[in-house]
Amino acid sequence: MSDKNWLVFQLEELLAKVQPGEVRLHEFLRSPSLSCSVYHIPAGSKEMQSAHVEDELYLVLEGRGRLRVETDDHPVEKGTLLYVKAASEHTFFEVEEDLTVLAFFGSASSLKI
Repeated sequence: MSDKNWLVFQLEELLAKVQPGEVRLHEFLRSPSLSCSVYHIPAGSKEMQSAHVEDELYLVLEGRGRLRVETDDHPVEKGTLLYVKAASEHTFFEVEEDLTVLAFFGSASSLKI
């Protein structure tokens, strides 16, 4: 983490950190109260998210698929903003077009992919 009170990120540079064709999570910010990542899920992948101890917010940058939270699911596409409450089981599935999302976690996350 920087000693500065603020940081600037360029979306193009963040997207370059995730390669097409593979499930990839690139964390670009971690502080005591917030973690942010770019998350890429190729079409046809079996993404196996699990519940996290933090609230999550996902912004879909590109692609199409579905997000299941507990027993409900919702279609996702570019521009969809999704909130997932802490400790809720969830997964992206039926990924029709490569999904790339910005993932914001309410506190520093220990996500491993």
